[in-house]
Amino acid sequence: MEPIIPGVVDLSRLQFAITALYHFMFVPLTLGLTFMLAAMETVYVVTGRQIYKDMTLFWGKLFGINFALGVATGITMEFEFGTNWSMYSRFFGDMFGTPLAIEGLMAFFMESTFVGLMFFGWDRLNRHTHLAITWLVALGSNLSALWILVANASMNLPQGAHFDPATMRMQFDSIVAVIFNPDAQAKFVHTSVAGYVSAAMLVMGISSFYLLRGQHRQFAARSFRMAALFGIISTVAVITLGDVLGRMVYEHQPTKIAAIEGLWHTTKPPFEPWVAFALPDDAKQENHFEIGVPFVVTPLVTHSFFTPITGMHELEEQAAPHIRSGIEAVTALKAWRDGGSADDLARFNAHKADMGYGFLAARHAPHNDVSSIPASKIEQVIVETEPDILPNVFVTFWSFRIMVFLSLLFFGLFAFASWASLKNRLERNRLLLKLCLWSIPLPILATEFGWITAEAGRQPWTVFNLLPTFLSASTHSFSYMVFSLAGFAILYSAFIAAELFLMFKYARLGPEDHTTHAGLAKPHNGDQFASVPAE
Repeated sequence: MEPIIPGVVDLSRLQFAITALYHFMFVPLTLGLTFMLAAMETVYVVTGRQIYKDMTLFWGKLFGINFALGVATGITMEFEFGTNWSMYSRFFGDMFGTPLAIEGLMAFFMESTFVGLMFFGWDRLNRHTHLAITWLVALGSNLSALWILVANASMNLPQGAHFDPATMRMQFDSIVAVIFNPDAQAKFVHTSVAGYVSAAMLVMGISSFYLLRGQHRQFAARSFRMAALFGIISTVAVITLGDVLGRMVYEHQPTKIAAIEGLWHTTKPPFEPWVAFALPDDAKQENHFEIGVPFVVTPLVTHSFFTPITGMHELEEQAAPHIRSGIEAVTALKAWRDGGSADDLARFNAHKADMGYGFLAARHAPHNDVSSIPASKIEQVIVETEPDILPNVFVTFWSFRIMVFLSLLFFGLFAFASWASLKNRLERNRLLLKLCLWSIPLPILATEFGWITAEAGRQPWTVFNLLPTFLSASTHSFSYMVFSLAGFAILYSAFIAAELFLMFKYARLGPEDHTTHAGLAKPHNGDQFASVPAE
C-alpha cells in the first residue's frame, strides 16, 4: 500500500470540491431552463402568439450561455478522476466509468446535437418539428443528469458488483442493479426538480427587473407568471422528494442521517426533539447551544413515532467488530496476494464484507499497513479508528439546514408571487419584485449546500463502506497539487466571470421588440395584458 500523504489528500479533496461546486452552478439552470423553454414553445405552437416565441428565443439565449459553460466545466472534472484519484479509478473505475460512458454516448451527444438544431432551426424547420427538438433537448439534459447520478449512487450505495481479490477491483455483476439503484432514483428526481426551482427563480427574477423598470411589460408579466407557477409546483415536489431521499439515507447510511440531525446519542421516541439549531463540536462529540422541537425528529426521519434513530456514539461502538473483522480481511488478502495458501483466501472471503473497515484502519497502522499491526496493538487501533467512521458533523448538519431553510423560503416566495401574478397585482408589489430579483442566486446556493450535504455526509468514504477517501487519491507531490489547484481556481474563476458578464449583458438587453407600428402589442381575444403599452 502506498504511503498516505495527508496534505496531498486534502488538496485533492479541495480541488475536486471546488471544481464540482463550480460545475454544479451551471447544471441546475440547464436542467430547469430546458423544460421551461419547451413549455413556452408549446404555448407558442398552440396559440400562434409571437410573444411566446420571443420568450422561447430570449430565455433560450440565456440557456445557451449557461449550457456552454456547463459543458466546459464538466469535461475537466472527468480528467480529475484519472489524474488526482487514480486509486479510486482503479478500484471502482468499471462501476463509475460505465454510466459516464453511457451518458456521453447517449445523453450528451443527443443533447448537444439537438441544441444546435434548436438554436439554428427556427427558419429551417416547421413549428411542430422544432417543438419536438426542444422537448428532446429537455429530455437529453435530464437523461444526462440521470446517468451521472447513477454513477454517483454507486459510490453511496454500491450494488451490482463484487470485489475481485485477483485484480483488486470492483467487477460488474448487473447493469440493471446499477441503473435501478434506489439512491440513484431518489437523488435523480430530487436533484432534477431542484434545477427546475433554480430556473424558475432566474426567469422570475429577471422578469421582475423588467417590471421594476417598466420595460418589456407584456413579456415580463407572462414570463413571471409561468415561472412562478412552475416554481411553486417544483418547490413542493423538491420538498416531498427530499423526504423520500432522506428516508433512503436513513435506511442505508446511518452515519450520514445521524450527522444531518446532529444526534450524538440514540433517540428515545417519541419525545426526542428535532435539533433546529446547534453548534456541533466534532472534537468533543457534543452539541453546543442546542435548540430542539419535541415530537418531530422520529416521525420526520423514520415515518414512525416509536422507531429510534441510532446516534453517532452508538454507531461508533457498533463499528468496532466490523473494524476488527476488516483488519482480518485485509491481512488475509495481503497474505494471499504475497503467495499465500487457499486458507488465506478462505479467511479473506469469510471477512470480506468488512474489508473497507480494514482499509479505514490503515491510517492508524504502522506504515499504513494493517497486516503489520502487532497483536497487542489491534484493540488500540480499533479504538482510534472508531471516530473515523463519522463525517464532519458541523458541515453536514449546517449545510442541510441552510438547504431546507432556503427551500421553505422559496415555497413562500413562489406562492405569493403566483397569487400576485394571477390577481394582476405584480407592479403594485415592488417589494415582491425586488425580493424575486435579489433571490436569483439563492436556489443555486441551495443546490450547492444540498450537494455538500450528500458528499460531506458520505465521508470518510469515496465508496461507502468499501474504500476510504484517504486511500483513493493519487500519489502526487505536494507542490504539484498546489500548482494544479491554483490553475483550476484561475480557470474556473474565468468561467464564472464569463458567465456573469454574458448573463448580465443579455439580461439587460432584454428580448427583441416585436410590437406593431402603433406601439402596442398585437391584441388577442381574452388577453388581459393586451392593453399594456409596449416600449
